Amino acid sequence: MAASTGNKASTGNYFEDLTTGLEIVHAVPRTITEGDAAMYLALTASRYPLFCDAEFARSVGFKRELAHDLLVFHTVFGKSVPDISLNAIANLGYADVRFGVPVYPGDTITAVTNVLGRRESSGGDTGITWVHTVGRNQRSEEVLTFIRWVLMDKRDKSTNTGVDEVPPTPESVAPADFALPQEMDLGRWNTTVTGGRWFWEDYQAGERIHHIEGVAVEEAEHQMAARLYQNIARAHFNAHALKDSRFGRRVIYGGHVISICHALAFNGLENVVRVLAFNAGTHSNPTFAGDTLFAWTDVLEVVDLGRSDAGALRLRLVGVKNSDPHTEEQPFKVTDEGGRERYHPNVVLDLDYTVLIPRRP
Repeated sequence: MAASTGNKASTGNYFEDLTTGLEIVHAVPRTITEGDAAMYLALTASRYPLFCDAEFARSVGFKRELAHDLLVFHTVFGKSVPDISLNAIANLGYADVRFGVPVYPGDTITAVTNVLGRRESSGGDTGITWVHTVGRNQRSEEVLTFIRWVLMDKRDKSTNTGVDEVPPTPESVAPADFALPQEMDLGRWNTTVTGGRWFWEDYQAGERIHHIEGVAVEEAEHQMAARLYQNIARAHFNAHALKDSRFGRRVIYGGHVISICHALAFNGLENVVRVLAFNAGTHSNPTFAGDTLFAWTDVLEVVDLGRSDAGALRLRLVGVKNSDPHTEEQPFKVTDEGGRERYHPNVVLDLDYTVLIPRRP
């Protein structure tokens, strides 16, 4: 039989293709290397020492420095992009994001996604798809699991499918579901290394922490970050295809916005050990190259884990663009002409997440 002469390249999945219940084993597993870890730090300027100081990591019970939690998140996310969001207009939100066993340089990550539900837009030209993705290491241990929902193009915009299968999503991750590393001993935590004075007992619900610094997001760094994660969504790369789109230009990968804001949050949260969970997250407005990001954190809850060496903090990390909320008036939400409450146009990230932090010795 003669070989096919048709185009063999995939155009990716559209809304109609991702039917509820479908399971996808994503191609191209990824071994996280020391180079990947160093590149992540270079692109974000993250200073949490557990991810950049091998001696410190060993002193609190780990084998060596860990791959950054968000590098793991972006890597697993990136594995899912060719099958889930290559044709995405926007990634809208996250729920039930659980960080599992620590990932070390040298670990190999694979990912599997199940489609949870779908809803066609009222206009019939797009739809929202909910998926659940699980990342595992070479020992089949879970390193990450998350739900996300994506606004997608339809392949056939003229045919209304009538699909309305919105799945339930949990409001938060329960403390019983936190993965606390068994090898960890935070009784030996050294604040000389972190430079932080504040422990679990020093934070109070209702407290707001302004992280002071601002960071301009450059086109080149965003492009390198998305490539590092092998995130090939055309919304972040294909300027030619996007020139007639809603925004007329490339949108910064929302995960890069999370990483920059999380790196800014080091100032005031220096003793945070690692991320335990994302309870909910919204990319409330797009970020573009040239925008300057600022961040603040609201302490939502101080969580007692029943341990003598550590507790947890449930935090709300808010990222804003082109306005310094520490020195300028920056509304969080506004009411539009129709009376609906919406995020202020400067607010680009609203992330409800939980972190592990040492108790005072």
